[in-house]
Amino acid sequence: MNYGFVIDNRKCIGCHACTVACKAEHDVPVGVNRTWVKYIEKGTFPNTRRLFSVMRCNHCEDAPCVEICPVTALHIRDDGIVDFDNRRCIGCKACTQACPYDALHIDPETHTAAKCNYCAHRVDIGLEPACVNVCPEHAIISGDLDDPASEIYQLITREQVSARKVEKGTKPNLFYIDGDGASLIPTTVGQSSSYMWSTQSAGVGHYAKTAEALVAKDDPLTLAQQANGSAGNGVIVPHGSNDPKLLEKAKAVEKENARRVYDAPGKGVMWGWEVSAYVWTKAIAAGAFLVPFTALGFGLSSVSETVQWLGLALALVFLGLTGALLVKDLDQPTRFAYVLLRPQWRSWLVRGGYAITAYGGLLTLWGAAKFLGWNQLASIPMWGGAIFAVITAIYTAFLFAQAKGRDFWQSPTLPLHMLVHAFLAGGAVFAVLTLFQLGNIDWEWFVHRVLLAALILNLIVMVSELVTPHPTTDAKQTVEMIVSGRFKGAFWVGSVIVGNLLPLVLLSFGLNLLVPAGLLALIGIYITEHIWVRAPQMIPLS
Repeated sequence: MNYGFVIDNRKCIGCHACTVACKAEHDVPVGVNRTWVKYIEKGTFPNTRRLFSVMRCNHCEDAPCVEICPVTALHIRDDGIVDFDNRRCIGCKACTQACPYDALHIDPETHTAAKCNYCAHRVDIGLEPACVNVCPEHAIISGDLDDPASEIYQLITREQVSARKVEKGTKPNLFYIDGDGASLIPTTVGQSSSYMWSTQSAGVGHYAKTAEALVAKDDPLTLAQQANGSAGNGVIVPHGSNDPKLLEKAKAVEKENARRVYDAPGKGVMWGWEVSAYVWTKAIAAGAFLVPFTALGFGLSSVSETVQWLGLALALVFLGLTGALLVKDLDQPTRFAYVLLRPQWRSWLVRGGYAITAYGGLLTLWGAAKFLGWNQLASIPMWGGAIFAVITAIYTAFLFAQAKGRDFWQSPTLPLHMLVHAFLAGGAVFAVLTLFQLGNIDWEWFVHRVLLAALILNLIVMVSELVTPHPTTDAKQTVEMIVSGRFKGAFWVGSVIVGNLLPLVLLSFGLNLLVPAGLLALIGIYITEHIWVRAPQMIPLS
């Protein structure tokens, strides 16, 4: 048994009965939707037409939201329905980043994830979903995709159907008859700050506090059109691009003058400054231990007892700050322990939570062994701590990779990016602390070399992340936004010049300007992580 939907766009009249029925059935608050209808218009008056597309959860066979959920709040039933249990949800919002279809939202009343669950409570007693029952044109068809006798099976085998973002490998169970790319591909036409029958551009609850919705000035499509002098909505074509497929699609859309005229409110930035800050503090927590460990473990420099204890203290303090920021970002912070007590092991949130816990435990053991003078035993937690410091530094890259809705985060160089940032952060922190002359000259020169090498490697990794050809339009748009769009000032001035080039210049003066070089490097790391976390979330998913 494998339940799914077919949306017959030949019949849909855009009446929103499905949206209203869904809200009534599940008491969905105003400002968020489990099911909604998107309007696209094409052509120029009087030769125009309007397309209606019902948007909702695709009940994927390989659902990325289920894989990334750390507490099994999302799960796939035996009948193929992707259901959720809001009693377990911690409000981490990872599922909203993993879903390529923008189907999940945070309920402003329960502060937990919510989405279409196929009206599972109705299906269990032999009824159809509420939206299917209420549709006046029978444009929404539900049923068992594996049953040859079902209407949905016969429609899929008889009609030419399309699905959204099949390249993601999610195996969606939502199909469209007579689906149109201008409606089903979210980046084909830009979003607007207001629509014909609605001026609400941002949702409520969690979204209200994120301030920015993916409309108007925040929409990369709109920015590109303004830069190119293009009227109306169209396809973004990066400057200098010669991608024939992208150019062809742009010409086709411009010819038809496609535009989005009605849609659900934008969700804005789901992972805000807390996530950027936690990546930054996590880099310091890992680097504060890795830098003195590298010197001590491989005999590259003498490390005084004062520096060793200071590195241990910094690692534990910033590890604690990392945990505090993770909890603060949750919409259900009182349930944070569920990550450790009710784990879903495929999620890198769980693996990362255990890695951070193990890292903190090994650091504590190392400190206890040193304090008690058990020098021979101290080497065990020291080497173990180094291993888990590396895991702590890079696990977020694998978490971001599970967020399949954000193509830019799928970069294979992201683990290296975060590991380099850990050494860069560690070197920068100890560079600042040379102001207090806690170590000898040999140690200060080692910090200088670490900071120098990390800055050079960081520039190389950043260039590779941005210059390496990206396979998807979403990733290309993100790069365009970083390099020449809304983030260009922060990137070129804050990340490149302040965070990398100026510290390199200061380091050329030897140890004299090590402190300001370290301070600028720390500022640059935060700005870079802020951009890397925020920019991909500006790409619309529906």
